[in-house]
Amino acid sequence: MKESVLHNAAEVAEALSLLARRILGEGEFPALVGIRTNGVPLAQRLGGLIREQAGRVADMGALDITLYRDDLAGRAMPLVKGSDIPFSVDGRRIVLVDDVLFTGRTVRAALNELYDFGRPSRVQLCVLVDRGHRELPIAPDWAGFRFDTRREDKVRVELSETGAAADRVLVISPLQ
Repeated sequence: MKESVLHNAAEVAEALSLLARRILGEGEFPALVGIRTNGVPLAQRLGGLIREQAGRVADMGALDITLYRDDLAGRAMPLVKGSDIPFSVDGRRIVLVDDVLFTGRTVRAALNELYDFGRPSRVQLCVLVDRGHRELPIAPDWAGFRFDTRREDKVRVELSETGAAADRVLVISPLQ
């Protein structure tokens, strides 16, 4: 395997600041819902940036889509960390936050679970990385980085909140 660092901590921080400005530029004040695992700390960071930029605190939530996935058949029972949305989503503008958008299956599962909590007026998608290769017709409203990968590549976002030494975006490619 070959690992390549595509974006370092400074570039991740700059991308998140720009994403917060773009989210705020869309009208109605948002509520942020991170998709576990890396979407939650990213949503929290965006929430802090939104607070700095707008002087208001965004409602924050977390979705654990484990039981909504369509690829659990034949696998060991996964660890479920649980969802936490401590506010009503009804009639709200919700920004779903995740680290990497690939096939679209995670976002589909998140939408299914989100609508179990109520009916938002609008759902938008913010991802740090859009790497292409969709299987479903899902596109982000905002992406910090967009780059092409090969389908067999893996994209990993490392964040200090989840134990990484530094924030960074890596592509891991099989050796050929």
